[in-house]
Amino acid sequence: MKNFFILVAMKILHLGLKIAGKNGGNFLGKIAYDWNPNIFRYFKINCPIIAVTATNGKTMTNNAIGHVFKTAEKKVISNTEGNNMETGILSTILKNCTLTGKVKADYLVFEVDEGYVPVIFKDLKLDTLVVLDFFRDQLDRNGEVESLILRINEFLKTYTGNLVLNNDDPNVARLGQANPENHNVYYFSVQKYAYATTNMKEAGEGKFCPFCNTRLEYEYYQYSHVGKFRCPNCNYGNNEIYKLATNVDLKNRTFAIDDITYQIKFNSIYNIYNFVAVVTCSQLYHINTEIIKKALSTFVLNNGRLEEIEIKGIPTIINLAKNPTGANVSLRILNEDEEEKELLFVLNDNLADGHDVSWIWDINFDTLNNVSRIITSGTRAYDIAIRIKTAGYPTNKIESYLNLHDAIERFYQNNVKKYVIANYTSLQPTRSEILKLK
Repeated sequence: MKNFFILVAMKILHLGLKIAGKNGGNFLGKIAYDWNPNIFRYFKINCPIIAVTATNGKTMTNNAIGHVFKTAEKKVISNTEGNNMETGILSTILKNCTLTGKVKADYLVFEVDEGYVPVIFKDLKLDTLVVLDFFRDQLDRNGEVESLILRINEFLKTYTGNLVLNNDDPNVARLGQANPENHNVYYFSVQKYAYATTNMKEAGEGKFCPFCNTRLEYEYYQYSHVGKFRCPNCNYGNNEIYKLATNVDLKNRTFAIDDITYQIKFNSIYNIYNFVAVVTCSQLYHINTEIIKKALSTFVLNNGRLEEIEIKGIPTIINLAKNPTGANVSLRILNEDEEEKELLFVLNDNLADGHDVSWIWDINFDTLNNVSRIITSGTRAYDIAIRIKTAGYPTNKIESYLNLHDAIERFYQNNVKKYVIANYTSLQPTRSEILKLK
């Protein structure tokens, strides 16, 4: 009866929020979870639950999987706006269940914060877990990446559902051996692309074999520590690949799997990995290839994740970067573009960002290609400006403004292609200010 009354209260509260024009975020889940931390057990879910976790890319991948299933005319419930901890996922379920806790859908597709996979799925039956990558991120919240991996590895020791893993990330591929009794492990990989390197160009993790501690050998690096690797001692990394992406063409935004070419709207190697994970997951549920192709060719994520817009006729690319790898991926995209461009970097140090911004010293500003001016803003505008200066970029081409509105006004004073990098709490305010100009 307690759970029933919690649901009644949450339904009334949800109605009130809708009338007020508010989404509520994780508000409903926060109240319900405080009242009963075991409320997940009350729900009656008779469809597969798919979860996507990673340091970077989980929003993109989660929403793309949901888009594929919706294109296949399936009913999907998903936390498409993020809110990926236990209270956010609980909010999503509360908004879509009956008073008796029944959830009517063909699939539940959830983006899940890396640290909360064991928390949420101790009470919900997980059918498929997709793991994309692990990088250092928000050290004052998550701690070192190894501790995070070990928590998920512990959860997977008793997990027997589908496990979709990025074989090119040594921090991820190791999870396939967590439970030797699980025969539903599917590895995906991406063939070497045009800008891959033989040496690591950005900060990375996982340089040693997690099983025998031997230094890993790389044939190439795609970005950071993601690439084709193997352990010369125990052969770790030599897994059977379920889906391999070939013929990666970022200029034309295409890649192939099983000799089938997929067209996408994004031009980053980082997103190729996300979409290979989407194809892998979709095919596990026997979604028709033509439906997957159609869905991927139309999928966009207009929330500041590699969003392409025009402002006053000026092409503008906005991307989130909340850790060194995210920033370096954004700079890779910028550097692979031969046109003249300008960069706006907005850096905050609010609670949700992490107060420790020392990670900016692992951003690779050393090889900026045809960047004629850089503007910095945010609460740590001067910190990022100093970091860029020490990388050798000319000081007279760096401008810093603590006021975001002033920074953006100055940014658009000339007609040059724009790239915008913003961290977590600065992303939406920056995007909103830019769209005001539109």
